[in-house]
Amino acid sequence: MPEADVLAYERVWWAEGRVVAGLDEAGRGAWAGPVVAGAVILPPEPERLLEALAGVDDSKRLSPAARDRLYDRIREVAATAVGVIPPAVIDEIGVLNATYRAMEAALAALPQPPDALLIDYIPRRLGAREQKRLVRGESASLSIAAASIIAKVHRDRLLVALDEQYPGYGFARHKGYGTKQHRRAIAELGPAPIHRLSWAPFRQPRLPFEETA
Repeated sequence: MPEADVLAYERVWWAEGRVVAGLDEAGRGAWAGPVVAGAVILPPEPERLLEALAGVDDSKRLSPAARDRLYDRIREVAATAVGVIPPAVIDEIGVLNATYRAMEAALAALPQPPDALLIDYIPRRLGAREQKRLVRGESASLSIAAASIIAKVHRDRLLVALDEQYPGYGFARHKGYGTKQHRRAIAELGPAPIHRLSWAPFRQPRLPFEETA
């Protein structure tokens, strides 16, 4: 992560005796699979954390191998939980509402309830707890960066398992996002039960799957 104090927000609340949770999501922009939120409560031990979690960063900037390694390390030193909202619910309530629901589910699954939240930016508040919604939060807060890794690795592993259940789509490779391979598979096989059928590629199936000359 950047050299700025990535525990600056946490330190303020830790000094007040608060339990702080970081939150982030994975899969919001995918065509298939769930939205997954990760929640992480780091212990108020800054020096230990900065050493133990060296290398933790925005999950999108890390290789899969680095994410897997850091996922295990985060779970060794912190309390973690995930919330998973399936495609059918995303179709019913919309992806943003599904993201909020996933975050609430992740918070409810933590071993202790936090009373302050650090969240990678979302448009509206998440419940009544004291909170900061940070633009590019994974670069500003170690708690949020750790939550991004928990969410991303958990979701990626779900998609690898779903690839075995629904072969031919390439879910293990593209993780449900809109790649050319994914488009071609849908054109050949039709949508799978884990696709988000309310999304434009399925409402207007011919347009995104046509090959250009």
